Amino acid sequence: MIIYFRPMRIRDEHKVDAIHEATIKLVNEIGFVASSVAKIAKEANVSPATIYIYYKNKEDLLVSTYVNIKQKMSQSILTGFDSDLPLKDILRRVWLNAFKYISIHQDYFNFTEQFANSPYTGLVNHEELEKHFQPVMSVFLKGVEDGKIKSVNPQLLTIFAFYPVMLLSNSRTCHGLELTDELKDIAFEMAWDAIKV
Repeated sequence: MIIYFRPMRIRDEHKVDAIHEATIKLVNEIGFVASSVAKIAKEANVSPATIYIYYKNKEDLLVSTYVNIKQKMSQSILTGFDSDLPLKDILRRVWLNAFKYISIHQDYFNFTEQFANSPYTGLVNHEELEKHFQPVMSVFLKGVEDGKIKSVNPQLLTIFAFYPVMLLSNSRTCHGLELTDELKDIAFEMAWDAIKV
Protein backbone atom coordinates (compact mmCIF):
# COMPACT_ATOMS: atom_id res chain seq x y z
CA MET A 1 0.00 0.00 0.00
CA ILE A 2 1.39 3.38 -1.03
CA ILE A 3 0.55 6.40 1.13
CA TYR A 4 0.88 9.80 -0.44
CA PHE A 5 1.63 12.76 1.76
CA ARG A 6 0.58 16.19 0.66
CA PRO A 7 3.60 18.47 1.09
CA MET A 8 3.04 21.13 3.73
CA ARG A 9 2.98 24.61 2.24
CA ILE A 10 5.52 26.89 3.87
CA ARG A 11 4.10 30.19 5.08
CA ASP A 12 5.38 32.98 2.84
CA GLU A 13 5.76 35.97 5.17
CA HIS A 14 6.19 38.35 2.23
CA LYS A 15 2.79 37.34 0.89
CA VAL A 16 1.21 37.55 4.33
CA ASP A 17 2.64 41.07 4.78
CA ALA A 18 1.39 42.07 1.32
CA ILE A 19 -2.08 40.76 2.16
CA HIS A 20 -2.15 42.66 5.46
CA GLU A 21 -0.96 45.88 3.81
CA ALA A 22 -3.56 45.52 1.04
CA THR A 23 -6.28 44.91 3.64
CA ILE A 24 -5.29 48.03 5.59
CA LYS A 25 -5.16 50.17 2.45
CA LEU A 26 -8.52 49.06 1.09
CA VAL A 27 -10.38 49.18 4.41
CA ASN A 28 -9.09 52.72 4.97
CA GLU A 29 -10.15 53.73 1.45
CA ILE A 30 -13.48 51.95 0.92
CA GLY A 31 -14.46 50.39 4.26
CA PHE A 32 -14.94 46.87 5.55
CA VAL A 33 -18.00 45.92 3.51
CA ALA A 34 -16.60 46.96 0.12
CA SER A 35 -13.19 45.37 0.80
CA SER A 36 -13.84 41.93 -0.67
CA VAL A 37 -11.31 39.10 -0.67
CA ALA A 38 -11.05 39.46 -4.46
CA LYS A 39 -10.19 43.19 -4.19
CA ILE A 40 -7.70 42.55 -1.38
CA ALA A 41 -6.05 39.77 -3.41
CA LYS A 42 -5.77 42.06 -6.46
CA GLU A 43 -4.26 44.86 -4.36
CA ALA A 44 -1.78 42.40 -2.77
CA ASN A 45 -0.93 40.94 -6.18
CA VAL A 46 -1.89 37.40 -5.14
CA SER A 47 -4.74 35.11 -6.13
CA PRO A 48 -7.86 34.89 -3.93
CA ALA A 49 -6.97 31.21 -3.44
CA THR A 50 -3.71 32.29 -1.79
CA ILE A 51 -5.62 34.29 0.80
CA TYR A 52 -7.68 31.22 1.65
CA ILE A 53 -4.47 29.25 2.25
CA TYR A 54 -3.71 31.53 5.20
CA TYR A 55 -7.17 32.61 6.36
CA LYS A 56 -10.48 30.80 6.78
CA ASN A 57 -12.52 33.72 5.48
CA LYS A 58 -12.61 37.51 5.24
CA GLU A 59 -13.41 37.90 8.95
CA ASP A 60 -10.37 35.81 9.87
CA LEU A 61 -8.21 38.01 7.62
CA LEU A 62 -9.54 41.23 9.18
CA VAL A 63 -8.99 39.95 12.72
CA SER A 64 -5.49 38.71 11.83
CA THR A 65 -4.62 42.11 10.34
CA TYR A 66 -5.83 43.90 13.47
CA VAL A 67 -3.91 41.56 15.79
CA ASN A 68 -0.78 41.92 13.63
CA ILE A 69 -0.92 45.71 13.91
CA LYS A 70 -1.43 45.54 17.68
CA GLN A 71 1.55 43.20 18.05
CA LYS A 72 3.74 45.56 16.03
CA MET A 73 2.51 48.48 18.11
CA SER A 74 3.32 46.70 21.38
CA GLN A 75 6.85 45.92 20.16
CA SER A 76 7.34 49.53 19.18
CA ILE A 77 6.02 51.13 22.38
CA LEU A 78 8.12 48.75 24.49
CA THR A 79 11.35 49.79 22.73
CA GLY A 80 13.90 50.57 25.43
CA PHE A 81 11.50 49.46 28.16
CA ASP A 82 13.31 49.28 31.51
CA SER A 83 11.29 48.35 34.59
CA ASP A 84 14.15 49.57 36.82
CA LEU A 85 13.64 53.20 35.81
CA PRO A 86 11.48 55.51 37.93
CA LEU A 87 7.77 55.09 37.17
CA LYS A 88 7.33 58.47 35.48
CA ASP A 89 10.36 57.87 33.23
CA ILE A 90 9.03 54.46 32.16
CA LEU A 91 5.66 55.94 31.25
CA ARG A 92 7.26 58.91 29.45
CA ARG A 93 9.27 56.52 27.25
CA VAL A 94 6.21 54.38 26.49
CA TRP A 95 4.12 57.52 25.82
CA LEU A 96 6.68 58.98 23.40
CA ASN A 97 7.15 55.61 21.69
CA ALA A 98 3.39 55.37 21.19
CA PHE A 99 3.33 58.91 19.81
CA LYS A 100 6.11 58.08 17.34
CA TYR A 101 4.50 54.82 16.23
CA ILE A 102 1.08 56.36 15.54
CA SER A 103 2.62 59.40 13.81
CA ILE A 104 4.59 57.18 11.43
CA HIS A 105 1.85 54.57 10.92
CA GLN A 106 -1.29 56.67 10.47
CA ASP A 107 -2.72 54.04 8.12
CA TYR A 108 -2.33 51.29 10.74
CA PHE A 109 -3.88 53.49 13.41
CA ASN A 110 -6.84 54.43 11.20
CA PHE A 111 -7.49 50.75 10.49
CA THR A 112 -7.42 49.83 14.19
CA GLU A 113 -9.77 52.71 15.04
CA GLN A 114 -12.30 51.55 12.45
CA PHE A 115 -11.89 47.95 13.56
CA ALA A 116 -12.37 48.79 17.26
CA ASN A 117 -15.68 50.46 16.40
CA SER A 118 -16.92 47.59 14.23
CA PRO A 119 -18.68 44.29 15.02
CA TYR A 120 -15.43 42.50 14.13
CA THR A 121 -13.90 43.52 17.45
CA GLY A 122 -16.09 40.86 19.08
CA LEU A 123 -14.09 38.20 17.22
CA VAL A 124 -10.80 39.19 18.85
CA ASN A 125 -9.38 37.37 21.87
CA HIS A 126 -8.72 40.62 23.76
CA GLU A 127 -7.33 38.82 26.79
CA GLU A 128 -4.66 37.18 24.63
CA LEU A 129 -3.93 40.44 22.84
CA GLU A 130 -3.49 42.38 26.07
CA LYS A 131 -0.62 40.07 27.05
CA HIS A 132 1.53 41.97 24.54
CA PHE A 133 1.00 45.13 26.59
CA GLN A 134 1.42 43.42 29.97
CA PRO A 135 4.69 45.18 30.90
CA VAL A 136 2.89 48.54 30.72
CA MET A 137 -0.06 47.28 32.76
CA SER A 138 2.37 45.89 35.35
CA VAL A 139 3.92 49.35 35.68
CA PHE A 140 0.48 50.88 36.24
CA LEU A 141 -0.39 48.29 38.87
CA LYS A 142 2.92 48.78 40.67
CA GLY A 143 2.36 52.53 40.58
CA VAL A 144 -1.03 52.03 42.23
CA GLU A 145 0.46 49.69 44.86
CA ASP A 146 3.22 52.22 45.63
CA GLY A 147 0.67 55.02 45.98
CA LYS A 148 2.09 57.00 43.04
CA ILE A 149 -0.84 56.49 40.67
CA LYS A 150 -4.55 56.86 41.40
CA SER A 151 -6.21 53.66 42.57
CA VAL A 152 -8.88 53.43 39.89
CA ASN A 153 -9.90 50.96 37.19
CA PRO A 154 -6.78 50.20 35.09
CA GLN A 155 -8.75 50.98 31.92
CA LEU A 156 -9.36 54.50 33.18
CA LEU A 157 -5.65 54.91 33.80
CA THR A 158 -4.73 53.84 30.27
CA ILE A 159 -7.44 56.06 28.74
CA PHE A 160 -6.30 59.18 30.60
CA ALA A 161 -2.62 58.42 30.04
CA PHE A 162 -2.72 57.37 26.38
CA TYR A 163 -5.85 58.78 24.74
CA PRO A 164 -4.10 62.16 24.33
CA VAL A 165 -1.38 60.34 22.34
CA MET A 166 -3.98 59.00 19.92
CA LEU A 167 -5.44 62.46 19.34
CA LEU A 168 -2.21 64.43 19.19
CA SER A 169 -0.30 62.03 16.93
CA ASN A 170 -3.18 61.74 14.45
CA SER A 171 -3.00 64.41 11.74
CA ARG A 172 -6.77 64.12 11.13
CA THR A 173 -7.67 65.07 14.70
CA CYS A 174 -4.80 67.44 15.43
CA HIS A 175 -4.25 69.43 12.26
CA GLY A 176 -2.69 72.86 12.48
CA LEU A 177 -0.75 72.12 15.67
CA GLU A 178 2.97 71.65 15.24
CA LEU A 179 3.98 69.07 17.83
CA THR A 180 7.48 70.14 18.84
CA ASP A 181 9.44 68.15 21.43
CA GLU A 182 8.54 70.86 23.96
CA LEU A 183 4.80 70.51 23.26
CA LYS A 184 5.04 66.71 23.45
CA ASP A 185 6.70 67.04 26.86
CA ILE A 186 3.94 69.40 28.00
CA ALA A 187 1.29 66.97 26.72
CA PHE A 188 2.92 64.08 28.58
CA GLU A 189 3.07 66.13 31.80
CA MET A 190 -0.66 66.85 31.45
CA ALA A 191 -1.38 63.13 30.95
CA TRP A 192 0.83 62.30 33.95
CA ASP A 193 -1.00 64.89 36.07
CA ALA A 194 -4.28 63.13 35.23
CA ILE A 195 -3.17 59.79 36.70
CA LYS A 196 -0.68 60.61 39.44
CA VAL A 197 -1.70 60.84 43.08
